[in-house]
Amino acid sequence: MPAAGPEEPGRCCSYRAVQKRLPILSWLPRYSLAWLQLDLIAGATVGLTVIPQALAYAEVAGLPVQYGLYSSFMGCFVYCLLGTSKDVTLGPTAIMSLLVSSYTFHDPVYAVLLAFLSGCIQLAMGLLRLGFILDFISCPVIKGFTSAASVTISFNQVKNILGLHGIPRQFFLQVYQTLRRIGETRAGDAILGLACLVALTGLGAMKSRLPRAPSVEPLSARVSYFIVWISATARNALVVLFAGLVAYSFQVMGSQPFTLTGKIPQGLPAFQLPLFSEVAPNDTVPFSRMVQDMGDGLAVVPLMGLLETIAIAKAFASQNDYRIDPNQELLAMGFTNILGSFVSSYPVTGSFGRTAVNAQTGACTPAGGLVTGALVLLSLAYLTSFFYYVPKAALAAVIICAVVPMFDAGIFGTLWRVKRLDLVPLCVTFLFCFWEVQYGIVAGMLVSGVLLLYPIARPPIKVSDQGELLVQPGSSLHFPAIEYLRDTVCRHALAGASSPCSVILDCHYVSSIDYTVVVGLADLLHELHKQGLSLTFRGLQDNVLQVLLSANLEEFQHFTSWQEAEQHGEAELRSSWAVLFPGAERSPLAAGRIQ
Repeated sequence: MPAAGPEEPGRCCSYRAVQKRLPILSWLPRYSLAWLQLDLIAGATVGLTVIPQALAYAEVAGLPVQYGLYSSFMGCFVYCLLGTSKDVTLGPTAIMSLLVSSYTFHDPVYAVLLAFLSGCIQLAMGLLRLGFILDFISCPVIKGFTSAASVTISFNQVKNILGLHGIPRQFFLQVYQTLRRIGETRAGDAILGLACLVALTGLGAMKSRLPRAPSVEPLSARVSYFIVWISATARNALVVLFAGLVAYSFQVMGSQPFTLTGKIPQGLPAFQLPLFSEVAPNDTVPFSRMVQDMGDGLAVVPLMGLLETIAIAKAFASQNDYRIDPNQELLAMGFTNILGSFVSSYPVTGSFGRTAVNAQTGACTPAGGLVTGALVLLSLAYLTSFFYYVPKAALAAVIICAVVPMFDAGIFGTLWRVKRLDLVPLCVTFLFCFWEVQYGIVAGMLVSGVLLLYPIARPPIKVSDQGELLVQPGSSLHFPAIEYLRDTVCRHALAGASSPCSVILDCHYVSSIDYTVVVGLADLLHELHKQGLSLTFRGLQDNVLQVLLSANLEEFQHFTSWQEAEQHGEAELRSSWAVLFPGAERSPLAAGRIQ
């Protein structure tokens, strides 16, 4: 960035600067009636998708189901003002709900406080323009995490499909207890859950094979197409609605074969600060202890939320031919989570599924989020009594169908063909996530870091003997590599050497060095000099040469071309032979050897 000059304060307050921080100002003046129609349809469609998903994802987070709805509307309003993608929708997701479950102990007070603290971290990163940090989380780590999350979240819902209670959260114990108690399956839950899975799978397949909308067909054909399209797109809402009606019918008849969601508090959440301490039965948990309890969740949750949102935004921006501002997305995420915590939201992020629905329905601006948010608020105000009858098996089916596509089986074969070494962080992340999600992410990042640093510590070094010993590093030299370079040079220059020779260090590919490398090269010069050997440098780039000259190294010699270095090496060799064997320079045998 250019240095701030005297006009910087004025530029910070200019309309262009304000427009950059409030992207709504760039599209609102051009808003049209045609855009309004498309945004209304997109917002309503996403609203019908988010309501059943919100109830289901709260179950994944281990929180009362109303917290899923509390988390579903603030992002719609904030992103309309601050977001730079026309397609992205913010709200509860399967992955974020799984992380919340891991770090908040199924306690709403911890979950809301985690949203506030995550928002503060994300906002600070946006203001400091630290979005580049996300570049250090490699694709294999992301794929390993999402694939493992798909498996763990799906199996976590099997207990609701079977109507089992008291199943532990830890994956391996969960598998064991589910298989051991499979004989306790409730027939009603199992039948309804499987029926919902079949219906959702069929409607999803119908949506993927639906042709483009007819534009010149008769009105009846277009109406039929729209009915089929809305049924397939809003399949989650339709299946949950149907399951709720079935459960209500049994309730009226005096029997209830399903496990129901139960009573949900009606009305909007209070707008208040999150609690910074919690009153326990026999103690008060202060803020400091709550932060300690959440531990590395304060790093993992904000980073994964940002990663998911920016990855989705970039994908749809590329697909629909527009650009996003990653640092502005960080600001939007930060404000969403901070303000969301004031209405009892747990941490949210961009949803791939709902963003895809938003894009497919033709959203033109983020204004569709206003419609989505309004539908969630209306459902909280007037429809919570209906949610009582929603069977948990139906919500489990919604979750399973939403997360199964996240499992990318093809990535294993792709990495095997492209670069097998990348399978290591992928598999480490994938396997450790079955133990604990946070351990999988951290382990995968550490392995990726080692793979990233190893070429720096062990750069390729080509050594050839052309009368003089030519040593050519294949990349820049940094402090982890200097001992390796010294060992390589000394091993080849001194091992079995019967006569003095010169060493030429070809730095053509070395674009940067650090102080530790300078110290190491000084030691190498001194060590070779004691053995009667010379070290010359060739092909130094200007910045590297400047560093070495500034260090005032003794015996430092550099040449711009191979011919100069070779001539210097021959002169050194003749001089050494003259000292060791007087008159040898006149001997035909010695002359031939030197040449």
